[in-house]
Amino acid sequence: MPMPTVADGPEGVHTHGRAAYLPAAEAAVVADLHVGRAAASDAAGLLDERSDLRDRLSRVVEATDPETVVFAGDILDRFDGPTRRAAGTVRAIAGLVRAAGARPVAIAGNHDGGLAATWPGPVHDAYRLRDGTVVCHGDERPEVDGNRYVCGHLHPALTAAGRKRDCFLGGQGGIHDRPVVVLPAFSTVARGLRVERRERLDSPLVTDLNALRPGVVDDDTGETLWFPPLGEVRRYLGR
Repeated sequence: MPMPTVADGPEGVHTHGRAAYLPAAEAAVVADLHVGRAAASDAAGLLDERSDLRDRLSRVVEATDPETVVFAGDILDRFDGPTRRAAGTVRAIAGLVRAAGARPVAIAGNHDGGLAATWPGPVHDAYRLRDGTVVCHGDERPEVDGNRYVCGHLHPALTAAGRKRDCFLGGQGGIHDRPVVVLPAFSTVARGLRVERRERLDSPLVTDLNALRPGVVDDDTGETLWFPPLGEVRRYLGR
């Protein structure tokens, strides 16, 4: 698999595969790993979920050399607590980050039943990075104010040229008139939400969807292709 390459996104955020990197905070952020979903889906016989997540996260960490890696919610996929296998995968992922010399930080999402008993450390509702960015899951308004917000939860995707692709969203369309960056699901088996079909998204962090630029993820190359704001290109999408 190719090494994720640096791509400059909106608001000073770089992208690496399905992860974001914030240089001023020396922090990488991933969201929506949904550990355990592959085992409960048709992908169970085709995908070694633990190896897949570890391999792709290793490439992100190697490429960015972050001080902190933030997991922005829905680390797990079950409301009632993880299976033993899923719990072991979560601990292995946290251990991978520590072994690379970075600090893993967990944020709870709406699917993270039992995360506090599984994650080897504290679990946060939101986390403020040293550059003033607030990372949260995105299903609820964070109590912490930031000069920029980074979240997951929405699994954004769009269809262009007849193919559905997961994407980032970023720009001046967030709460308090602040920039917001929405990450694609780091899980490759989580279902994407086609944003070109929506006028609004189910997150209090996104106040103006049309102002956000989609950044389409190419899983084959690890690169991101950034489009103009959704309001300008919506009529060309979904075909």
